[in-house]
Parts: sequence; C-alpha cells; structure tokens
Amino acid sequence: QVQLVESGGGAVQPGGSLRLSCAASGSIFSMNTMGWYRQAPGKQRELVATATNRGSTNYADSVKGRFTISRDNPKNTVYLQMNSLKPEDAAVYYCMFRRDQYTYWGQGTQVTVSS
Repeated sequence: QVQLVESGGGAVQPGGSLRLSCAASGSIFSMNTMGWYRQAPGKQRELVATATNRGSTNYADSVKGRFTISRDNPKNTVYLQMNSLKPEDAAVYYCMFRRDQYTYWGQGTQVTVSS
C-alpha cells in the first residue's frame, strides 16, 4: 500500500501562482511514476503532469509552459508549480502514484482561480 498526502491548494486570482506538494509513504520501490490529475465539476478526471523517478516528465498541452512538475526522490515527494493560472485551471487536483500495475490516489486538494 502507498499513502499520499497532498498540500498547497487554495484560492488565487487569474495570473497567480500556487505550488502543490504530495508526499508518498508506504511500499515505495525505485521504479515509479508520480503526478497530478485534476477534475473540474461535471468533467472527467484528466492528466495534468507526471514524472518518473528517473526524471521523465509529461504534461497536458493545456498546462505546458505554465506548470512545472518536479520530484524529490529521497523524500518521495512530487511538486507541481502552477504559474499564470487561468479560471479553467480550477479543479480538484489529485496526486497519483503508480508502480507496476498499481495506482494510488491522494484525497484531492481544491484549486480555485477567480477574481
């Protein structure tokens, strides 16, 4: 089992920035992927960004150039720096940990973008 604890959500005005953090604990092995998904009301959960423990990253087109994902492997923590936030970025953001065929999710953290 893997436990994920997220932090850093909140409310921000358009153009603002937020940084999300997610710390993983439990049965963590070297080969894994961590990342962020988001779900807005009435919409399906969608990929935001992922990063492997080897440093490979993947971003949704909608956030490229504005969001940056990073990892601290010794701390089993993944971060999402979100800049130039737009109203359409508002959603519940979920941390994801994937190892082999197993996927684990955090409880979600709300990001609100409005003036």
